[in-house]
Amino acid sequence: MTSVTTEETTQERESRYSWGADEHLVVQISEEMSLPANFTAMAMSTALDERGLDGIIDICPANASLLVRFDPDVIAPADLEAQVRDVEAAVAHNPHLSLETRIFDIPVWYNDPFTNETGARFRDRHQRPEGNDLEFAAIENGLPSAEAFIEAHSSSPWIASMVGFVAGLPFLFQMVERERQLEVPKYLRPRTDTPERTVGYGGCFSCIYSVRGAGGYQMFGITPVPIFDPEQRLADFEEFMVLFRPGDIVKFRPIDEEEFNRIRADVDAGTHKVRQAPVTFVLEDFLADPDGYNAHLLEALNAR
Repeated sequence: MTSVTTEETTQERESRYSWGADEHLVVQISEEMSLPANFTAMAMSTALDERGLDGIIDICPANASLLVRFDPDVIAPADLEAQVRDVEAAVAHNPHLSLETRIFDIPVWYNDPFTNETGARFRDRHQRPEGNDLEFAAIENGLPSAEAFIEAHSSSPWIASMVGFVAGLPFLFQMVERERQLEVPKYLRPRTDTPERTVGYGGCFSCIYSVRGAGGYQMFGITPVPIFDPEQRLADFEEFMVLFRPGDIVKFRPIDEEEFNRIRADVDAGTHKVRQAPVTFVLEDFLADPDGYNAHLLEALNAR
C-alpha cells in the first residue's frame, strides 16, 4: 500500500457513511473528485490498515471515497464505524498530506491505427460520427487541433486516484489547476471492443485499458507497455501482477510507430522495464504551485 503521512492542522471534513449489505462500509468523502478528497481517502486507508484491526478483510480507497470490507462476526458494525470515524477525525486535523509514491514514464502512440480503426467501427455510438475521438476531444476543449489536444494531454503528469473496474485499470486525474483540466464525455453508448493498452478519456479521468474488452471512454492512442501481467513474466511485475497503485503518478510521452514497435519487441522478449522513480508528493506544495511542483517531480523521472 502507498505510504501516506500527515502533519497537523485544523480543517474539518463532513463525509457520508453508508452500509453495503452486511460486510461493507462506504465512506463518501466528497461529492466531486479533487486531489484533497482523494488524498484523504488514501490517508484514511493507510491509517486504518496500520491499526491492524481484527475482522477487516479489505480496504479500498477510491476517487473520493473509501470502501471497507469486514467480517461482522469478528468486528461489530458499530465498532468498525467508530474506528473509521476516529481515523477520519485524525486525518481531518492533519490535512498536509504527502505520498511516498512513484512516477512512471508511459510512452503513447497517439492517433494510432488500432484505436482509430476501432473507433471507426463504432461511430454510430458516438456524439460526432465524422472524424475520430481525438478530433472530438479537441473540439470539446476548445483546442484548434488533435495535435494541440495531445500536447495538453501529455504535457502534465496524472495521479492514479484509484485502480479497478477491470484488473489493473488506473483512473488518472490530471495534475493541473481545475480550469485547465481536460474534460471529454464518454461515448453515447459503450463499444463492445477496445484494444488492450488503449489510452482513453471519460469525464475528468484518463485511463489505460489493461485488457481488450468493452468500453465507453474516448480513445486517443495506445501504449506498448503492459500494465497487467497475470503471469508476472516481466520484471516490473515481480511483486504483483498489476503495475499501478493508488497514488502513483503517470507522465505520458508521445512516441511514433518506430519506437512503439521497438518497445513492443522488448516487451515480447521479456527485457523491457518501465522507466520510473520514487518521489515524495506533498499535496500542499503542489496546490501552491502546480506547474513548478510538476517540474520538480519530473526532474526525478528525467534523472533515471
